[in-house]
Amino acid sequence: MVKHMTMARREVLVQLDDELVERLDVISHSRGTNRSDLLRRGGRAVIVADDLVAADEHLRDAYRRDPPDAALVRAAARLAAETVPGR
Repeated sequence: MVKHMTMARREVLVQLDDELVERLDVISHSRGTNRSDLLRRGGRAVIVADDLVAADEHLRDAYRRDPPDAALVRAAARLAAETVPGR
């Protein structure tokens, strides 16, 4: 049995210009939701995007500290070229 957990919510004051509010209202209406839900989704999307940027930076730093073997990179590129559909 799966139980849905309700997370505590806190009301926050956010100042938005009229045009942005109007656009958000149109989008939320077209998606069958409300402005608050749309902004929550947007907030989560910003967090996910930030996590992805951090992961990319971590990966780049790892490659700078320990660059891949050039022969391995060439072999992987050759294998990828040979397995591309339609080639």
